[in-house]
Amino acid sequence: MQRIQEAKVLLCGLRGLGAEVAKNLVLTGVGSLTLYDPHPTCWADLAAQSLGRSRAEASQAQLAQLNEAVQISVHKGDITEDLLRGFQVVVLTDSKLEDQLEVGSLCHKHGVYFLMAETRGLVGRVFCDFGEDFPVEDPTEVEPMTAAIQDISQGSPGIVTLRGGTKRHSFYNGDLVIFSDIEGMVELNNHSPQPVRVQNDGSLEIGDTTTFSRYLRGGKPLDIALLQPRVVAQNSQEVQRAHCLHQAFHALHKFQQLHGRLPKPWDPVSPHRRLCPETYQAYSLEIPAHSVLKPSQAALPSLDDAETVVRLAQDLEPLKGTEEESLDGTLLHTIALSSAGSLNPMAAILGGVAAQEVLKAVSRKFMPLDQWLYFDALECLPEDEKLLPHPEDCHPRDCRYDGQIAVFGTSLQEKLSHQHYLLVGAGAIGCEMLKVFALVGLGLRASEGVVTVADMDHIERSNLSRQFLFRPEDVGRPKAEVAAAAARHLNPDLQVTSQTHPLDPTTEDIYDDSFFSRVDGVVAALDSFQARHYVAARCTHYLKPLLEAGTQGTRGSASVFVPYVTEVYRGPASAAASEDAPYPVCTERHFPSTAEHSLQWAQNGFEELFRQSAETINRYQQTCTSLLDTDRTGTLDLLKQVMGVLRTRPQTWRDCVVWALGHWQLCFHDSIVELLRNFPSDKVLEDGTLFWSGSKTCPHPLQFDPNQDMHFLYVLAAANLYARMHGLPGPQSQPALRELLKQLLESDSTPQNLFSAELGQEQLKELQETLEDWRKGPPLKPVLFGKVGFQDGVKNWALGSDDDRNFIKVHMNFVVAATDLRCQNYGIRPVNHDRIKRIMGRIVPAIATSTAVVAGLLGLELYKVVSGPRPRGTFRHSYLHLAENHFIRSEPSAPAIQSFHHLEWTCWDRLKVPAGQPERTLESLLAHLQEEHGLRVQMLLYDQALLYSSGWPSEKRAQRLCLRVTELVQQVTGWKPKPGLRVLVLELSCEGEEDETAFPPLHYEL
Repeated sequence: MQRIQEAKVLLCGLRGLGAEVAKNLVLTGVGSLTLYDPHPTCWADLAAQSLGRSRAEASQAQLAQLNEAVQISVHKGDITEDLLRGFQVVVLTDSKLEDQLEVGSLCHKHGVYFLMAETRGLVGRVFCDFGEDFPVEDPTEVEPMTAAIQDISQGSPGIVTLRGGTKRHSFYNGDLVIFSDIEGMVELNNHSPQPVRVQNDGSLEIGDTTTFSRYLRGGKPLDIALLQPRVVAQNSQEVQRAHCLHQAFHALHKFQQLHGRLPKPWDPVSPHRRLCPETYQAYSLEIPAHSVLKPSQAALPSLDDAETVVRLAQDLEPLKGTEEESLDGTLLHTIALSSAGSLNPMAAILGGVAAQEVLKAVSRKFMPLDQWLYFDALECLPEDEKLLPHPEDCHPRDCRYDGQIAVFGTSLQEKLSHQHYLLVGAGAIGCEMLKVFALVGLGLRASEGVVTVADMDHIERSNLSRQFLFRPEDVGRPKAEVAAAAARHLNPDLQVTSQTHPLDPTTEDIYDDSFFSRVDGVVAALDSFQARHYVAARCTHYLKPLLEAGTQGTRGSASVFVPYVTEVYRGPASAAASEDAPYPVCTERHFPSTAEHSLQWAQNGFEELFRQSAETINRYQQTCTSLLDTDRTGTLDLLKQVMGVLRTRPQTWRDCVVWALGHWQLCFHDSIVELLRNFPSDKVLEDGTLFWSGSKTCPHPLQFDPNQDMHFLYVLAAANLYARMHGLPGPQSQPALRELLKQLLESDSTPQNLFSAELGQEQLKELQETLEDWRKGPPLKPVLFGKVGFQDGVKNWALGSDDDRNFIKVHMNFVVAATDLRCQNYGIRPVNHDRIKRIMGRIVPAIATSTAVVAGLLGLELYKVVSGPRPRGTFRHSYLHLAENHFIRSEPSAPAIQSFHHLEWTCWDRLKVPAGQPERTLESLLAHLQEEHGLRVQMLLYDQALLYSSGWPSEKRAQRLCLRVTELVQQVTGWKPKPGLRVLVLELSCEGEEDETAFPPLHYEL
């Protein structure tokens, strides 16, 4: 984390893709970001990111709002060699090939990490050159011990020399190691685990490597990598397609050099206008492979733009080190026709990947790309050539959607504007999806199109690092309302409304038949499997397409489910119910309903108190900024929270216990009292329902009791962590702590909150004076969950033990105690502490890069769904792992077909029965099902209630058969029809069915 916070990054190019890279880097907290893009913002930029000033200047202020800790500056001069040497990483986006070659060469020369990313319509690529000696210290998100290799000798035994000082590793004789990403001595890659023997100099002795190839290493600079590309691909077919895309990009750059522009959108190929191959070849021979040509030198007026690109690609020098293969002319042609456009979903995907590579470069965590990544989504285009756009439909309109119109034409743009979409969840992915909606022009027509965002949660401070629509001043406000307002700021034409009611069984009178009848599709950006399953069931019930995504650290998935075309959402149903399943990261801070919610709240508290607070104060100490001259930003609020309940810097263990006791009082008593003051237990909403109802459980404050195990454990763990953060020794014994707590409680010395919610001049002055006292001491030591630093020399941490490994137990004890106490606050049944520990070991926080990528992937599926009926083979389920460079996209499965006698159906089908006038009786309903469908009903159910059984005595059946259907449901279940309800859903089983038969639901129309 410290490496990222100290990183200096230069980003050249802020159009669409560059803006996405910048946003992700700022959210992840790089030390400084310098922007370079002197071009004025134009209409075409707006589909992918505002109008007037240079792109860099227009972006600076907006980026600064995302994270005040990042220093953001604009470079207005030339890009010189001396300038490049001052940065750790240089990123070029959507730049000219000659600029890429020049900057890439200089960066390679001076050991500056270089990245290039660009998109052309529905294709994009990322290139990484991290130099010839780049160590990876932590290749995956798991925690095995790793080391970077300097050399491997050929011999018996082979000797592995490690980088960075071989004495510093912790390998022991007999340890089993696995080698990966070895260049040259490739025989070691994916080899079975090898036992090692540690030599006196720290090198490692392994088995016989005499017959193995010689060990190599090194990233190639761009000029060489253009002719000898190494591409990230999952199979040979992807490699072949990537090589074709590689040549296509090269050809597009050459076309741009020739004509000073990209190919005209969807300019049709006219055979009678083509030059003969001999004439074209004679012309192309006059052009050196890497020459920089002026537009005036273009000399092919007789050849269509797309055909010119195809010929340029075919005449390029063959790629070295690859099997000679003919280029796919049809693929090249399609790329050329759609290359003039720019699409926000593509920018989001490539921008997220590029930003993650920057983080890899500066942190040395996770495996970098080696070296090219190609991505294309040409399946978004219609398969039927007759449905492809016409040139006149793609002309610029001087509007923010010109880049999108250049790819899809005006027809899709018009369809997008009329869509009504429901977005469930305004968290990390939800914010990204609202951005996509705003920039692609979804739901612009007030009479028809509208976006509804639903989220019951309130904004937490921890959300600000990845939910970019929120600002520090929004903390505590409803996510849905703030996100909707922020989306309207991105695009004032966007028609967006917010709902703060959850989408669950308790609100089906709000999200009812009438509501869903107006919805064209649903996007689920949820972090709970239970919530995902419910939303998916609603989509199946109402026959609405569902776009669904999720992330866990650098892993992510994006899926699409289309009525009658694909399978329905299944999700990891077993995982949702299994205690061994990883729980998603977000939680409702003020309205927890499960122990998992409380667990995530506890982990967030750990991060804020013992890591973020230390990092914030250290940063303040370094800048020495006067708070009286500081805007009311996130750091100011966090400093107020950091100071918390202690007026002076702790000097002793007693001070740390006082702080921990005061923080217990704040979390489990005072904050609950304040919440109930704002939302009393009897509060009633405007619609007449109780505020504390459904999933919202009314809390109650706790009173501290040192004899309660969890009360004591919380103070013990919190005081330990606080002492560690300040470099103070820990406790000597638990009895001593109990005695100290007794004294503090008897003396009534528990501190109160130091600062009020408002930050006026007096409060700022008081906070400034307090911080001055903290400036006198050494920097604080941030505590990372699950990790302990040995460099501070402080011993005696966990209950008198001098073994730092025991301090990890203190981390866990804090989370266990905080979770349990939070459950007590809300009357939630606590979970087994061992289960908490298992879950905690797998929680991985959401990060900006992966959420941006999955949102972009959903944006591509949105194009397909909105464009109209299309084959299943054009849709994609996507799975990614940015840490290990796995990108898998596959066709969704078809819905399974079930049969019974002459009937066939899928999960999307239902049996529709009109109510009739007068309404049908149960006897009439059963007769209708037998006459129309040949079904002899054995049992009929509403939810879990049995309405009818053929096995009942005849007298009981007779009593039910004469009742009207709605009367029967009311009598058995107490059900009452709700306004807007149009269908009563019943379930049935029939004579002759197999055990696995699941009949379609019976939709009884009201």
